Amino acid sequence: MLETSARLLRLLSLLQSRRDWPGAELAERLGVTTRTVRRDVDRLRDLGYPVESATGTTGGYRLGVGAALPPLLLDDDEAVAVAVGLRAAATGTVTGIEETSLRALTKLEQVLPSRLRHRVGAMQSAILPLTGPGPTVNPELLTTLAAACRAHEGIRFGYQQHTRRAEPYRLVHTGRRWYLLAFDLDRDDWRTFRVDRIDRAPQPGPRFTPRPEPAEGVHAYVSNALTAAPYRHRATILFHAPLDAVAEHTSPTAGRLEPRDADSCLFYAGGDSLDSIAVFVALKGIDFQVLDPPELKDHIRALAQRLTRASSED
Repeated sequence: MLETSARLLRLLSLLQSRRDWPGAELAERLGVTTRTVRRDVDRLRDLGYPVESATGTTGGYRLGVGAALPPLLLDDDEAVAVAVGLRAAATGTVTGIEETSLRALTKLEQVLPSRLRHRVGAMQSAILPLTGPGPTVNPELLTTLAAACRAHEGIRFGYQQHTRRAEPYRLVHTGRRWYLLAFDLDRDDWRTFRVDRIDRAPQPGPRFTPRPEPAEGVHAYVSNALTAAPYRHRATILFHAPLDAVAEHTSPTAGRLEPRDADSCLFYAGGDSLDSIAVFVALKGIDFQVLDPPELKDHIRALAQRLTRASSED
């Protein structure tokens, strides 16, 4: 009986980890036959878990949406992450979710083992959220977009008074704003959309086969789209310091860092004016060299002369 219960928990964990599972693969992971998998799936259904079956030669299972929320299986790290995430959500940029997050957090902490309550309490006591005015998003919109990303379902939505058709890929949070990375079907290219600028609820479309990621990789594409592409000027800076040292003074939304060697790194950024880029880079307090554009060097020389005159005695 203990072996069966442990196997059911393992099966539930697998079903929660991804959308679709072939029966043969589940049997291999659990070390049992496909017939045993079918019996275990029936047991989960009896316990209230809405496990759906797929027909066909291979067969398959997925954890569907039920009328009631069954218990979720979380390991220690996942439980701590959920608790800390709920605390962040209570004071974050998602509107209308603060009180709900606190209620859910209270329920979770009531059943946490003491060793985990101490971990959560230590992290919460050390975190001081400093929130300010800025754009917020509706939690229902976030969950709708996240579900479309997970299910590979196309969407049609309003964006700054225009209708857009896209294949959603991933939600990105920069600490201040939420962005949707998607393939824009009308422009036939990858795009990032600010979620707070979606002004008409997404409508579901047909499912799609995921496309290859952007050539430079998802992280580099999103970083470039947020820090360089929207601006009039782009710059490439060589910092004479290790990447980790520069990263301590640079947020992901300010620019993209790449390692060059053990003692230097490259910084790609954009700005509406060359002066703003010059000041931003200079204030890091790290030796640097402008690689591009050439006119940025002239602005830095002029800025240096202006600062020198300002500090000279009359």
